[in-house]
Amino acid sequence: MDTDRARKLRRSMTDAERRLWNGLRDRRLEGLKFRRQQPLGSYYVDFFCFEATLVVEADGHQHWDEDDKWYDYHRTKWLESEGYRVIRFDNRTILKYPSEVFATIAAAAKERLKD
Repeated sequence: MDTDRARKLRRSMTDAERRLWNGLRDRRLEGLKFRRQQPLGSYYVDFFCFEATLVVEADGHQHWDEDDKWYDYHRTKWLESEGYRVIRFDNRTILKYPSEVFATIAAAAKERLKD
């Protein structure tokens, strides 16, 4: 994987990604460690919790196009086939309802940790 690409992605986060990262970094959510722009296979995921095998994606307007939806669908299917749980949030939802988004992430992580 290209570590330069991961660094570039981390430097060019959207407002929604910054909001998520602020709540996920430094074990701020349920004491879980999240990484940002983590390579998994041939993909980079927005946020990843190794302990819970949980992927969190922040989707902006570029994900509304049919080709991008198709790409995201296959990407998600591959990640799930590797044992990861993928949850996606629209950027607008992240910015407008951050507490609900973090509650959803926490619940998904807890569910994964039970297994």
